[in-house]
Amino acid sequence: MIKLTKKIDQAEQVETTLTLPLQSRIKSRLRVTLDDGRDVGLLLPRGTTLKEGDLLSTDSGMVIRIKAADETLSIVETDDPHLLSRACYHLGNRHVSIQIEPGRISYPHDHVLDEMLAGLGLEILVAEAPFEPEPGAYGGSADQGRQHQGHSHAHHH
Repeated sequence: MIKLTKKIDQAEQVETTLTLPLQSRIKSRLRVTLDDGRDVGLLLPRGTTLKEGDLLSTDSGMVIRIKAADETLSIVETDDPHLLSRACYHLGNRHVSIQIEPGRISYPHDHVLDEMLAGLGLEILVAEAPFEPEPGAYGGSADQGRQHQGHSHAHHH
């Protein structure tokens, strides 16, 4: 089996691509299938998060490019920076991973969150698109918030 063991900054030649959703791009040990059909193993340093365009290499020098898979997202767009800030606040308060762009935020589709933001006066569009959320401020993975939702811990807000 081909083993992808390291991220590299540049390459003269890229052999193929690997399209992965966010949940797979935050894992450092994973068996996956390249876009050309070959099986590979990801054996990357713990804590590695892969982004669109990242290059991975085998020990023998084979290089592949990462592509972010389309995922079902809720998308909010507004020219009102205050309203956008409120939306980010409320999503962050619920530990939701979000992709932040000028005048726009995206998050994994969730009808309950959509209703909450509609209650703020925002219109939500559901679409299929690559998801590149904001990484954690303390060096955590981009999807750290969604991963810890299943256990309880105290918050002091």
